[in-house]
Amino acid sequence: MDRYISRPGDTVLRIAERFGMEAEALYAANPHVSRTRHLAAGSELLVSRQAVPGVFGAEARIVRGNAEYGPRQLSADIDRLRHFYPFLQAGVIGQSVMGKPIGALRIGYGKRRLHVNASFHANEWITSLVLMMFLEDYCRAVSQRTPIRGCDPRELMGRTQLWLVPMVNPDGVELAQEGVAPAHPFGGDLIRWNRYSDRFFRWKANVRGVDLNDQFPAHWEEECARRAAEGPGPRDYSGEAPLSEPEAAALAALTIRQSFDMVIALHTQGQEIYWNYRDCEPAGAGELADRLGRASGYHPVKLHGSDAGYKDWFIQRFRKPGFTVECGVGVNPLPLLQADDIYDDIAPLLLEAMLRV
Repeated sequence: MDRYISRPGDTVLRIAERFGMEAEALYAANPHVSRTRHLAAGSELLVSRQAVPGVFGAEARIVRGNAEYGPRQLSADIDRLRHFYPFLQAGVIGQSVMGKPIGALRIGYGKRRLHVNASFHANEWITSLVLMMFLEDYCRAVSQRTPIRGCDPRELMGRTQLWLVPMVNPDGVELAQEGVAPAHPFGGDLIRWNRYSDRFFRWKANVRGVDLNDQFPAHWEEECARRAAEGPGPRDYSGEAPLSEPEAAALAALTIRQSFDMVIALHTQGQEIYWNYRDCEPAGAGELADRLGRASGYHPVKLHGSDAGYKDWFIQRFRKPGFTVECGVGVNPLPLLQADDIYDDIAPLLLEAMLRV
């Protein structure tokens, strides 16, 4: 154990966070510290230096890109982030077809509300990893009162509420990464829908074979006709009706409830930013896309011939800025080796969005 002398403003929780200890362990090592009395500067405490994110090097970070990032990893990371950063709010907005929680996170208390989501498409799970990496770095910057890429995190907190849904399609992500387990309730159908292959790394849809980003009531019928998908499959099937899938319905309900000022959906790949929809986008949306493009190095594109996406529906319904950001380059699923490069592009894009929302 080491000795630590408390500084002005220190609390037991903050000291425990700094040294990677459970608060209960810190109390146990320091029975003289009252649970109700304010901790005075100059108090001597016994502490144990554990690996705490951002204090003893990058290798100590919670969110790591050393393996495929699935729903179990996401759940564990959310729990640990909430432990270290109690100002991070977490909840569940719904359940997937197979009952997995669809988690949502909120940080900040400003009047403006920015929503970012990831992993609409199963084999685009690297977007969840990148988004969680950003969240951890933002939380650490707030906690340590240090800039994040030149931005004051406390100013961002007071200006913008950042709402994240890091994994819209947890069943699909698990399927794309792990395939069909012997007792999978949809196993036989999935193999048939996947053209009798047990390799699901190209799978984009949810576990019922519905493309969740073709599920929104923005000219949905036209998108169905354009896709011409005969039924469930790895991609392009829009479902039996708009918002028929619980994952899409949960995200739509959250969006209506919170009335976000701007939304960003992270996809892969192409290093492009789609910002328009059937001339429903607000004035200045193209300029905002240019700002995001300059921040990230991605190319803003005025897209035509696509309907029923989350961004499309948001722009049409709310007449506010919405963006689909296609991260990275290559063939899905993008390799983990791209995660750091994608993060270096997306982090400044998200910070620019938080400043401009």
